[in-house]
Amino acid sequence: PTRFMVAPTSMDVTAGESILLPCQVSHDHPLDIMFTWSFNGHLIDFEKDGDHFERVGGQDSAGDLMIRSIQLNHAGKYVCMVQTSVDKLSAAADLIVRGPPGPPEAVTIDEITDTTAQVSWRPGPDNRSPITTYVVQARTPFSVGWQAVNTVPEVIDGNTFTATVVGLNPWVEYEFRVVAASLIGIGEPSKPSEKRRTEEALPEVTPANVSGGGGTKSELVITWETVPEELQNGGGFGYVVAFRPRGTLSWMQTVVVSPDASKYVFRNESLPPFSPYEVKVGVYNNKGEGPFSHVTIVYSADEGKNTTTQLGSSSKKTCILFLQVRYWKHGDKEEQAGRMKTMTNQTFAKISNLKGNALYHLAVKAYNTAGMGPSSAVVNVTTKKPPPSQPPGNIIWNSSDSKIILNWDQVKAQNNESEVKGYKVFYRWNRQSSTSIIETNKTSVELSLPFDEDYIIEIKPFSDGGDGNSSEQIRIPKISNAYARGSSASTSNACTLSAISTIMISLTARSSL
Repeated sequence: PTRFMVAPTSMDVTAGESILLPCQVSHDHPLDIMFTWSFNGHLIDFEKDGDHFERVGGQDSAGDLMIRSIQLNHAGKYVCMVQTSVDKLSAAADLIVRGPPGPPEAVTIDEITDTTAQVSWRPGPDNRSPITTYVVQARTPFSVGWQAVNTVPEVIDGNTFTATVVGLNPWVEYEFRVVAASLIGIGEPSKPSEKRRTEEALPEVTPANVSGGGGTKSELVITWETVPEELQNGGGFGYVVAFRPRGTLSWMQTVVVSPDASKYVFRNESLPPFSPYEVKVGVYNNKGEGPFSHVTIVYSADEGKNTTTQLGSSSKKTCILFLQVRYWKHGDKEEQAGRMKTMTNQTFAKISNLKGNALYHLAVKAYNTAGMGPSSAVVNVTTKKPPPSQPPGNIIWNSSDSKIILNWDQVKAQNNESEVKGYKVFYRWNRQSSTSIIETNKTSVELSLPFDEDYIIEIKPFSDGGDGNSSEQIRIPKISNAYARGSSASTSNACTLSAISTIMISLTARSSL
Protein backbone atom coordinates (compact mmCIF):
# COMPACT_ATOMS: atom_id res chain seq x y z
CA PRO A 1 0.00 0.00 0.00
CA THR A 2 0.96 3.64 -0.60
CA ARG A 3 2.10 5.44 2.56
CA PHE A 4 3.30 8.95 3.39
CA MET A 5 6.97 9.16 4.21
CA VAL A 6 6.98 13.00 4.63
CA ALA A 7 3.59 14.70 4.77
CA PRO A 8 2.93 18.47 4.58
CA THR A 9 2.77 20.25 7.94
CA SER A 10 1.09 23.48 8.97
CA MET A 11 3.32 26.60 8.83
CA ASP A 12 3.32 30.22 9.99
CA VAL A 13 5.14 32.47 7.51
CA THR A 14 5.63 36.11 6.59
CA ALA A 15 4.48 37.60 3.31
CA GLY A 16 7.24 37.68 0.72
CA GLU A 17 8.91 34.46 1.85
CA SER A 18 9.15 31.25 -0.17
CA ILE A 19 8.43 27.82 1.36
CA LEU A 20 8.30 24.13 0.46
CA LEU A 21 5.35 21.93 1.48
CA PRO A 22 6.65 18.32 1.30
CA CYS A 23 4.62 15.41 -0.01
CA GLN A 24 6.74 12.22 -0.26
CA VAL A 25 5.45 8.61 -0.26
CA SER A 26 6.52 5.00 -0.55
CA HIS A 27 4.56 2.93 -3.03
CA ASP A 28 4.51 -0.18 -5.21
CA HIS A 29 6.80 0.91 -8.06
CA PRO A 30 5.16 -1.12 -10.87
CA LEU A 31 2.06 1.06 -10.28
CA ASP A 32 1.73 4.52 -11.84
CA ILE A 33 1.39 7.32 -9.29
CA MET A 34 -0.09 10.82 -9.57
CA PHE A 35 0.23 13.83 -7.20
CA THR A 36 -2.30 16.69 -7.09
CA TRP A 37 -2.61 19.71 -4.81
CA SER A 38 -5.64 21.72 -3.78
CA PHE A 39 -5.86 25.12 -2.08
CA ASN A 40 -8.98 25.92 -0.08
CA GLY A 41 -10.86 23.17 -1.93
CA HIS A 42 -9.77 24.12 -5.46
CA LEU A 43 -7.22 22.23 -7.56
CA ILE A 44 -4.07 24.26 -8.20
CA ASP A 45 -3.47 24.96 -11.90
CA PHE A 46 0.34 25.04 -12.10
CA GLU A 47 0.33 26.57 -15.59
CA LYS A 48 -2.08 29.37 -14.71
CA ASP A 49 -0.63 30.03 -11.23
CA GLY A 50 3.02 29.36 -12.13
CA ASP A 51 4.18 32.72 -10.76
CA HIS A 52 3.73 31.44 -7.20
CA PHE A 53 3.09 27.66 -7.30
CA GLU A 54 5.47 25.00 -8.62
CA ARG A 55 5.55 21.22 -8.21
CA VAL A 56 9.04 19.99 -7.43
CA GLY A 57 10.55 16.66 -6.41
CA GLY A 58 12.42 15.14 -9.31
CA GLN A 59 11.29 11.53 -8.67
CA ASP A 60 8.05 9.59 -8.92
CA SER A 61 7.70 9.20 -5.13
CA ALA A 62 7.80 12.95 -4.36
CA GLY A 63 5.32 15.68 -5.23
CA ASP A 64 6.47 18.64 -3.10
CA LEU A 65 4.81 22.06 -3.53
CA MET A 66 6.97 25.17 -3.79
CA ILE A 67 5.21 28.47 -3.01
CA ARG A 68 7.29 31.46 -4.06
CA SER A 69 6.91 35.06 -2.82
CA ILE A 70 3.94 34.25 -0.61
CA GLN A 71 1.11 36.78 -0.55
CA LEU A 72 -1.45 37.39 2.18
CA ASN A 73 -4.14 35.74 0.03
CA HIS A 74 -2.14 32.50 0.00
CA ALA A 75 -3.17 31.75 3.58
CA GLY A 76 -5.47 28.72 3.92
CA LYS A 77 -5.67 24.93 3.68
CA TYR A 78 -3.43 22.95 1.33
CA VAL A 79 -4.11 19.24 0.57
CA CYS A 80 -1.69 16.86 -1.16
CA MET A 81 -3.56 13.99 -2.88
CA VAL A 82 -1.72 10.85 -4.01
CA GLN A 83 -3.37 8.23 -6.27
CA THR A 84 -2.33 4.95 -7.88
CA SER A 85 -4.44 2.52 -9.91
CA VAL A 86 -5.35 0.60 -6.73
CA ASP A 87 -5.35 3.11 -3.86
CA LYS A 88 -5.27 6.81 -2.92
CA LEU A 89 -4.56 8.94 0.15
CA SER A 90 -4.24 12.63 1.12
CA ALA A 91 -2.66 14.88 3.77
CA ALA A 92 -3.52 18.48 4.65
CA ALA A 93 -1.67 21.48 6.14
CA ASP A 94 -2.77 24.96 7.18
CA LEU A 95 -0.70 27.95 6.07
CA ILE A 96 -0.84 31.14 8.16
CA VAL A 97 0.56 34.22 6.38
CA ARG A 98 1.41 37.35 8.36
CA GLY A 99 2.17 40.69 6.78
CA PRO A 100 2.47 44.43 7.42
CA PRO A 101 -0.77 46.17 8.42
CA GLY A 102 -3.28 47.29 5.84
CA PRO A 103 -3.98 51.01 5.28
CA PRO A 104 -5.88 52.87 8.01
CA GLU A 105 -9.32 54.13 7.04
CA ALA A 106 -11.43 57.28 7.23
CA VAL A 107 -8.71 59.84 8.01
CA THR A 108 -10.39 63.13 8.93
CA ILE A 109 -9.35 66.57 10.19
CA ASP A 110 -11.49 67.28 13.24
CA GLU A 111 -10.12 70.70 14.19
CA ILE A 112 -7.51 73.07 12.80
CA THR A 113 -5.77 76.25 14.07
CA ASP A 114 -2.92 78.37 12.71
CA THR A 115 -0.22 75.83 13.67
CA THR A 116 -2.06 72.61 14.73
CA ALA A 117 -4.55 70.08 13.37
CA GLN A 118 -6.52 67.35 15.16
CA VAL A 119 -6.47 64.20 12.99
CA SER A 120 -8.36 60.92 13.59
CA TRP A 121 -8.70 57.58 11.74
CA ARG A 122 -9.95 53.99 11.99
CA PRO A 123 -7.55 51.04 12.05
CA GLY A 124 -7.20 48.87 8.98
CA PRO A 125 -6.55 45.09 8.96
CA ASP A 126 -3.57 44.02 11.04
CA ASN A 127 -2.86 41.00 8.76
CA ARG A 128 -2.25 38.69 11.74
CA SER A 129 0.45 40.94 13.21
CA PRO A 130 -0.69 43.43 15.87
CA ILE A 131 -0.22 47.12 14.97
CA THR A 132 2.43 48.71 17.20
CA THR A 133 2.56 52.33 15.98
CA TYR A 134 0.98 54.89 13.66
CA VAL A 135 2.74 57.72 11.81
CA VAL A 136 0.96 60.82 10.49
CA GLN A 137 2.20 62.36 7.23
CA ALA A 138 1.31 65.69 5.59
CA ARG A 139 1.47 67.24 2.15
CA THR A 140 1.17 70.86 0.99
CA PRO A 141 1.40 72.57 -2.41
CA PHE A 142 4.96 73.54 -1.44
CA SER A 143 6.32 70.22 -0.14
CA VAL A 144 8.12 67.53 -2.09
CA GLY A 145 5.77 64.60 -1.65
CA TRP A 146 4.57 63.38 1.75
CA GLN A 147 6.53 64.29 4.88
CA ALA A 148 6.25 62.87 8.42
CA VAL A 149 5.06 65.53 10.90
CA ASN A 150 5.42 66.07 14.63
CA THR A 151 2.47 64.98 16.74
CA VAL A 152 1.13 64.92 20.29
CA PRO A 153 1.58 62.24 21.51
CA GLU A 154 5.03 62.06 19.95
CA VAL A 155 4.78 58.26 19.56
CA ILE A 156 1.32 57.01 18.58
CA ASP A 157 0.78 53.42 19.79
CA GLY A 158 -1.36 50.84 18.04
CA ASN A 159 -4.37 51.47 20.29
CA THR A 160 -4.54 55.23 19.64
CA PHE A 161 -6.60 56.51 16.72
CA THR A 162 -6.28 60.29 17.05
CA ALA A 163 -3.36 62.75 17.34
CA THR A 164 -2.67 66.49 17.26
CA VAL A 165 -0.29 67.56 14.50
CA VAL A 166 1.91 70.49 15.64
CA GLY A 167 4.40 72.87 14.03
CA LEU A 168 2.30 73.67 10.95
CA ASN A 169 2.69 76.88 8.97
CA PRO A 170 -0.21 79.37 9.16
CA TRP A 171 -2.36 79.99 6.08
CA VAL A 172 -1.16 76.87 4.22
CA GLU A 173 -3.39 74.18 2.74
CA TYR A 174 -2.68 70.74 4.26
CA GLU A 175 -3.87 67.19 3.69
CA PHE A 176 -2.95 64.26 5.93
CA ARG A 177 -2.60 60.50 5.72
CA VAL A 178 -1.73 57.79 8.27
CA VAL A 179 0.63 54.79 8.04
CA ALA A 180 0.47 51.77 10.38
CA ALA A 181 3.44 49.61 11.39
CA SER A 182 3.91 46.26 13.13
CA LEU A 183 6.82 43.98 13.96
CA ILE A 184 6.51 42.60 10.43
CA GLY A 185 6.97 45.97 8.74
CA ILE A 186 5.39 49.23 7.60
CA GLY A 187 2.06 49.00 5.82
CA GLU A 188 0.52 50.92 2.94
CA PRO A 189 -0.60 54.51 3.68
CA SER A 190 -4.23 55.46 4.02
CA LYS A 191 -6.11 57.54 1.48
CA PRO A 192 -5.53 61.30 2.00
CA SER A 193 -7.86 63.35 4.14
CA GLU A 194 -9.70 66.35 2.76
CA LYS A 195 -7.64 69.52 2.23
CA ARG A 196 -7.86 72.20 4.92
CA ARG A 197 -6.07 75.54 5.26
CA THR A 198 -4.58 76.57 8.59
CA GLU A 199 -5.67 79.89 10.07
CA GLU A 200 -3.82 83.18 9.52
CA ALA A 201 -1.24 84.58 11.94
CA LEU A 202 1.17 87.51 12.13
CA PRO A 203 4.18 87.07 9.81
CA GLU A 204 7.35 85.92 11.54
CA VAL A 205 9.93 85.47 8.76
CA THR A 206 11.81 88.55 7.54
CA PRO A 207 13.33 89.00 4.06
CA ALA A 208 16.83 87.62 3.63
CA ASN A 209 19.89 89.25 2.02
CA VAL A 210 18.75 92.87 2.31
CA SER A 211 21.20 94.94 0.25
CA GLY A 212 21.18 97.36 -2.68
CA GLY A 213 23.24 100.10 -4.25
CA GLY A 214 23.82 101.18 -7.81
CA GLY A 215 21.11 102.87 -9.83
CA THR A 216 21.27 106.31 -11.40
CA LYS A 217 21.80 109.77 -9.97
CA SER A 218 19.53 110.75 -7.03
CA GLU A 219 18.44 107.13 -6.40
CA LEU A 220 18.66 104.82 -3.42
CA VAL A 221 18.14 101.21 -4.58
CA ILE A 222 17.13 98.66 -1.92
CA THR A 223 16.82 94.94 -2.71
CA TRP A 224 15.90 91.78 -0.77
CA GLU A 225 14.89 88.15 -1.23
CA THR A 226 11.14 87.60 -1.22
CA VAL A 227 9.55 85.60 1.60
CA PRO A 228 8.24 82.25 0.25
CA GLU A 229 4.46 81.98 0.10
CA GLU A 230 4.35 79.14 2.62
CA LEU A 231 6.00 81.46 5.20
CA GLN A 232 3.83 84.54 4.65
CA ASN A 233 1.33 83.36 7.33
CA GLY A 234 -1.68 85.05 5.73
CA GLY A 235 -3.27 86.94 2.87
CA GLY A 236 -2.57 90.57 2.04
CA PHE A 237 1.17 90.04 2.43
CA GLY A 238 3.61 92.86 1.67
CA TYR A 239 6.80 94.63 2.73
CA VAL A 240 7.63 97.72 4.79
CA VAL A 241 10.87 99.36 3.61
CA ALA A 242 12.55 101.69 6.12
CA PHE A 243 15.70 103.76 5.57
CA ARG A 244 17.54 106.77 6.99
CA PRO A 245 20.90 108.51 6.48
CA ARG A 246 23.49 106.86 8.68
CA GLY A 247 23.79 108.64 12.01
CA THR A 248 20.25 110.10 12.02
CA LEU A 249 17.30 109.06 14.20
CA SER A 250 14.15 109.29 12.08
CA TRP A 251 13.21 106.48 9.72
CA MET A 252 11.50 107.05 6.38
CA GLN A 253 9.08 104.24 5.57
CA THR A 254 7.18 103.06 2.52
CA VAL A 255 4.86 100.12 1.91
CA VAL A 256 5.41 97.70 -1.01
CA VAL A 257 2.12 95.87 -1.45
CA SER A 258 3.23 93.07 -3.81
CA PRO A 259 4.33 89.84 -2.08
CA ASP A 260 6.57 89.11 -5.10
CA ALA A 261 8.44 92.44 -4.96
CA SER A 262 12.17 92.28 -4.27
CA LYS A 263 13.27 95.85 -4.99
CA TYR A 264 12.40 99.42 -4.03
CA VAL A 265 13.92 102.57 -5.56
CA PHE A 266 13.72 105.87 -3.66
CA ARG A 267 14.20 108.93 -5.91
CA ASN A 268 14.90 112.42 -4.64
CA GLU A 269 16.91 115.19 -6.36
CA SER A 270 18.35 116.23 -3.00
CA LEU A 271 19.77 112.77 -2.37
CA PRO A 272 23.56 113.14 -1.98
CA PRO A 273 25.60 110.83 -4.23
CA PHE A 274 27.30 107.75 -2.84
CA SER A 275 26.07 108.35 0.72
CA PRO A 276 25.53 105.59 3.31
CA TYR A 277 21.99 104.78 4.45
CA GLU A 278 20.78 102.42 7.15
CA VAL A 279 18.18 100.10 5.62
CA LYS A 280 15.81 97.45 6.96
CA VAL A 281 12.83 95.62 5.45
CA GLY A 282 9.81 94.39 7.43
CA VAL A 283 6.72 92.32 6.58
CA TYR A 284 2.97 92.54 7.15
CA ASN A 285 -0.25 90.68 6.27
CA ASN A 286 -3.97 90.83 7.08
CA LYS A 287 -3.21 90.10 10.73
CA GLY A 288 -0.80 93.02 11.14
CA GLU A 289 2.89 93.88 11.00
CA GLY A 290 5.70 91.42 11.63
CA PRO A 291 9.39 91.99 12.46
CA PHE A 292 12.05 93.90 10.51
CA SER A 293 15.26 92.46 9.15
CA HIS A 294 18.60 93.43 10.62
CA VAL A 295 19.85 96.88 9.66
CA THR A 296 22.32 96.95 6.79
CA ILE A 297 24.23 99.77 5.06
CA VAL A 298 23.36 100.65 1.45
CA TYR A 299 24.94 103.48 -0.57
CA SER A 300 22.98 105.84 -2.79
CA ALA A 301 23.89 105.97 -6.48
CA ASP A 302 27.00 107.75 -7.63
CA GLU A 303 26.81 110.83 -9.86
CA GLY A 304 27.26 109.11 -13.20
CA LYS A 305 24.17 107.95 -15.09
CA ASN A 306 25.98 104.79 -16.11
CA THR A 307 29.49 103.59 -16.63
CA THR A 308 29.63 104.36 -20.35
CA THR A 309 28.61 108.02 -20.07
CA GLN A 310 30.98 108.53 -17.15
CA LEU A 311 33.92 107.19 -19.14
CA GLY A 312 33.18 109.38 -22.15
CA SER A 313 32.29 112.58 -20.28
CA SER A 314 34.68 115.47 -19.82
CA SER A 315 32.82 116.63 -16.69
CA LYS A 316 33.22 115.08 -13.23
CA LYS A 317 33.92 111.35 -13.63
CA THR A 318 33.42 108.31 -11.44
CA CYS A 319 36.28 105.82 -11.07
CA ILE A 320 35.98 102.39 -12.60
CA LEU A 321 36.21 99.81 -9.83
CA PHE A 322 36.94 96.78 -12.00
CA LEU A 323 36.28 95.12 -15.35
CA GLN A 324 34.57 91.77 -15.66
CA VAL A 325 35.18 89.29 -18.46
CA ARG A 326 32.33 86.83 -19.05
CA TYR A 327 32.85 83.69 -21.12
CA TRP A 328 30.61 80.77 -21.96
CA LYS A 329 30.76 77.76 -24.27
CA HIS A 330 28.54 77.71 -27.34
CA GLY A 331 25.32 75.92 -26.48
CA ASP A 332 25.44 76.94 -22.80
CA LYS A 333 23.27 79.72 -21.40
CA GLU A 334 24.87 83.13 -20.97
CA GLU A 335 23.54 83.19 -17.40
CA GLN A 336 25.90 80.29 -16.63
CA ALA A 337 28.94 82.17 -17.96
CA GLY A 338 32.24 82.06 -16.13
CA ARG A 339 33.41 85.40 -14.76
CA MET A 340 36.84 86.91 -14.24
CA LYS A 341 37.62 90.29 -12.68
CA THR A 342 40.57 92.35 -13.92
CA MET A 343 42.27 95.51 -12.69
CA THR A 344 41.12 98.74 -14.30
CA ASN A 345 44.54 99.41 -15.85
CA GLN A 346 44.60 96.07 -17.67
CA THR A 347 43.40 95.73 -21.26
CA PHE A 348 43.79 91.96 -21.47
CA ALA A 349 42.96 88.79 -19.52
CA LYS A 350 44.09 85.18 -19.71
CA ILE A 351 41.29 82.63 -19.27
CA SER A 352 42.42 79.13 -18.33
CA ASN A 353 40.87 75.66 -18.04
CA LEU A 354 38.78 75.93 -21.22
CA LYS A 355 37.95 72.91 -23.34
CA GLY A 356 39.99 72.35 -26.47
CA ASN A 357 38.51 72.64 -29.98
CA ALA A 358 35.39 74.42 -28.66
CA LEU A 359 33.58 77.64 -29.62
CA TYR A 360 33.39 80.21 -26.81
CA HIS A 361 31.65 83.60 -26.55
CA LEU A 362 33.26 86.43 -24.58
CA ALA A 363 32.16 89.90 -23.46
CA VAL A 364 33.42 92.60 -21.08
CA LYS A 365 31.55 94.89 -18.65
CA ALA A 366 32.79 97.74 -16.48
CA TYR A 367 31.68 98.41 -12.89
CA ASN A 368 31.74 101.54 -10.74
CA THR A 369 29.90 102.66 -7.64
CA ALA A 370 26.83 103.45 -9.73
CA GLY A 371 26.58 99.83 -10.80
CA MET A 372 27.22 97.79 -13.92
CA GLY A 373 27.69 99.34 -17.33
CA PRO A 374 26.53 97.86 -20.64
CA SER A 375 28.26 94.87 -22.15
CA SER A 376 30.73 95.09 -24.98
CA ALA A 377 29.96 93.34 -28.24
CA VAL A 378 30.23 89.57 -27.94
CA VAL A 379 33.42 88.11 -29.41
CA ASN A 380 33.48 84.53 -30.70
CA VAL A 381 36.62 82.43 -30.58
CA THR A 382 37.35 78.75 -31.11
CA THR A 383 40.05 77.21 -28.93
CA LYS A 384 42.76 75.12 -30.51
CA LYS A 385 42.74 71.35 -30.40
CA PRO A 386 44.52 70.03 -27.31
CA PRO A 387 48.22 69.17 -27.61
CA PRO A 388 49.37 65.60 -28.34
CA SER A 389 48.95 63.23 -25.43
CA GLN A 390 51.68 60.79 -26.57
CA PRO A 391 55.13 61.61 -25.12
CA PRO A 392 58.29 61.13 -27.17
CA GLY A 393 59.59 57.59 -26.86
CA ASN A 394 62.59 55.40 -27.67
CA ILE A 395 65.08 58.15 -26.77
CA ILE A 396 68.72 57.27 -27.61
CA TRP A 397 71.80 59.39 -26.97
CA ASN A 398 75.39 59.22 -28.10
CA SER A 399 78.39 61.44 -27.28
CA SER A 400 81.27 62.51 -29.45
CA ASP A 401 83.67 65.47 -29.57
CA SER A 402 82.13 67.26 -26.57
CA LYS A 403 78.64 66.85 -28.04
CA ILE A 404 75.62 64.83 -26.99
CA ILE A 405 73.45 63.63 -29.86
CA LEU A 406 69.79 62.80 -29.00
CA ASN A 407 67.36 60.86 -31.21
CA TRP A 408 63.71 59.88 -30.55
CA ASP A 409 60.64 58.56 -32.31
CA GLN A 410 58.23 60.96 -34.00
CA VAL A 411 55.06 61.80 -32.03
CA LYS A 412 51.87 61.42 -34.05
CA ALA A 413 48.80 63.43 -33.00
CA GLN A 414 45.36 61.85 -32.78
CA ASN A 415 42.46 63.18 -34.86
CA ASN A 416 41.22 65.31 -31.94
CA GLU A 417 44.69 66.72 -31.16
CA SER A 418 46.79 69.54 -32.65
CA GLU A 419 49.47 68.57 -35.16
CA VAL A 420 53.02 68.43 -33.81
CA LYS A 421 54.99 71.51 -34.90
CA GLY A 422 58.24 70.61 -33.17
CA TYR A 423 59.91 69.51 -29.98
CA LYS A 424 61.32 71.23 -26.90
CA VAL A 425 64.42 69.72 -25.30
CA PHE A 426 64.82 70.65 -21.62
CA TYR A 427 68.26 70.06 -20.07
CA ARG A 428 69.95 71.01 -16.83
CA TRP A 429 72.82 70.00 -14.58
CA ASN A 430 71.77 67.45 -12.04
CA ARG A 431 72.90 69.80 -9.25
CA GLN A 432 71.00 72.86 -10.52
CA SER A 433 67.31 73.73 -10.81
CA SER A 434 67.52 76.21 -13.70
CA THR A 435 66.62 74.61 -17.04
CA SER A 436 67.70 75.47 -20.60
CA ILE A 437 65.45 74.85 -23.61
CA ILE A 438 66.21 74.12 -27.26
CA GLU A 439 63.44 73.95 -29.88
CA THR A 440 63.68 71.87 -33.03
CA ASN A 441 61.34 70.62 -35.74
CA LYS A 442 63.35 67.42 -36.15
CA THR A 443 63.49 64.22 -34.08
CA SER A 444 67.15 64.72 -33.18
CA VAL A 445 69.32 67.41 -31.67
CA GLU A 446 73.00 68.03 -30.86
CA LEU A 447 73.92 69.53 -27.48
CA SER A 448 77.39 71.01 -26.90
CA LEU A 449 77.85 70.25 -23.20
CA PRO A 450 80.92 69.63 -21.02
CA PHE A 451 81.29 66.00 -19.99
CA ASP A 452 82.26 66.63 -16.38
CA GLU A 453 78.67 66.97 -15.12
CA ASP A 454 75.56 64.79 -14.85
CA TYR A 455 72.65 66.04 -16.98
CA ILE A 456 68.89 65.60 -16.74
CA ILE A 457 67.06 65.78 -20.08
CA GLU A 458 63.33 65.77 -20.99
CA ILE A 459 61.62 66.14 -24.37
CA LYS A 460 58.14 67.50 -25.12
CA PRO A 461 56.24 67.91 -28.38
CA PHE A 462 54.57 71.29 -28.94
CA SER A 463 51.68 72.36 -31.15
CA ASP A 464 49.21 75.19 -31.67
CA GLY A 465 47.32 73.75 -28.71
CA GLY A 466 50.33 74.05 -26.39
CA ASP A 467 52.97 71.68 -25.04
CA GLY A 468 52.27 67.95 -24.99
CA ASN A 469 53.23 65.37 -22.42
CA SER A 470 56.86 65.10 -21.41
CA SER A 471 59.05 62.06 -21.89
CA GLU A 472 60.56 60.25 -18.94
CA GLN A 473 63.57 62.06 -17.46
CA ILE A 474 66.83 60.87 -19.05
CA ARG A 475 69.97 61.07 -16.90
CA ILE A 476 73.27 61.37 -18.77
CA PRO A 477 76.12 60.62 -16.35
CA LYS A 478 79.38 62.52 -16.41
CA ILE A 479 82.21 60.95 -18.39
CA SER A 480 85.88 60.81 -17.38
CA ASN A 481 88.27 63.46 -18.70
CA ALA A 482 90.18 60.87 -20.67
CA TYR A 483 87.11 60.27 -22.82
CA ALA A 484 85.92 63.88 -22.74
CA ARG A 485 89.11 65.24 -24.41
CA GLY A 486 88.55 64.15 -27.96
CA SER A 487 91.93 65.48 -29.07
CA SER A 488 93.91 63.24 -26.70
CA ALA A 489 91.71 60.14 -26.97
CA SER A 490 92.51 57.51 -29.56
CA THR A 491 90.12 56.48 -32.30
CA SER A 492 89.49 53.17 -30.56
CA ASN A 493 88.70 55.00 -27.33
CA ALA A 494 86.20 57.28 -29.15
CA CYS A 495 84.49 54.22 -30.60
CA THR A 496 84.45 52.60 -27.17
CA LEU A 497 82.97 55.78 -25.71
CA SER A 498 80.13 55.81 -28.25
CA ALA A 499 79.40 52.15 -27.61
CA ILE A 500 79.48 52.61 -23.81
CA SER A 501 77.15 55.63 -24.07
CA THR A 502 74.66 53.71 -26.20
CA ILE A 503 74.64 50.81 -23.70
CA MET A 504 74.22 53.22 -20.76
CA ILE A 505 71.21 55.03 -22.27
CA SER A 506 69.63 51.71 -23.19
CA LEU A 507 69.96 50.51 -19.60
CA THR A 508 68.71 53.85 -18.25
CA ALA A 509 65.65 53.79 -20.51
CA ARG A 510 64.80 50.22 -19.50
CA SER A 511 65.14 50.92 -15.79
CA SER A 512 62.82 53.91 -16.06
CA LEU A 513 59.96 51.89 -17.61
